[in-house]
Amino acid sequence: MAMLEIKNIQVYYGVIQAIKDVSFEVNEGEVIALIGANGAGKTTILHTITGLITAKNGEVLYEGVDLQKIPAHKIVSLGIAHVPEGRHVFSLLTVYENLLMGAYTRKDRSEIEESLENVYKRFPRLKERKGQYAGTLSGGEQQMLAMGRALMSSPKLILMDEPSMGLSPILVEEIFDIIKSISKSGTTVLLVEQNAKKALAIADRAYVLETGKIVLEGDAKKLMNDESVKKAYLGE
Repeated sequence: MAMLEIKNIQVYYGVIQAIKDVSFEVNEGEVIALIGANGAGKTTILHTITGLITAKNGEVLYEGVDLQKIPAHKIVSLGIAHVPEGRHVFSLLTVYENLLMGAYTRKDRSEIEESLENVYKRFPRLKERKGQYAGTLSGGEQQMLAMGRALMSSPKLILMDEPSMGLSPILVEEIFDIIKSISKSGTTVLLVEQNAKKALAIADRAYVLETGKIVLEGDAKKLMNDESVKKAYLGE
């Protein structure tokens, strides 16, 4: 059984159908890329998984549990973390306070401290700036903070929405290296990303979304060599 199974979901905004019978799965230990143009429905799918939006039809199963029947604020305690598009750090809290917010579902203080040290090892800049207000960080540092905050919940599955958006090429490289290291440490990753070339380079498998439908799927490296993908998303 797959860790995450999306089965024939349909999502509407009023009368407009945003997601049309989408099905896909994420297996434990994989990096799965979801690519597509702006407005294709990628973020809507992530919001449906995390309970921020309810599908009109279909199922969202995580380890066999139907997430549609669980309140959004309880989904994180099942082992799912979400790094939202645009970072959404708590700008008036310090870096340290933001990270602690990521661990709000956990009770064991020693385990929280251990996670904090692991985040600081992965993001040394966050340790340097732990007393600084999050709103004063650079865009790249805020992205690292959003990722670190998600890791503080000790997730089994992490959803990342456009982690490279608005970052310099050097920082994009750094963020993708971090995503690879998160995967190697045993966390399953579902990655939504406009930078299709980077996403496909680190993914095991990928799904291509167009106007709310999956139009292509398969091994990420093979999709990189698909002529239609090259033309539409890789600028080749």
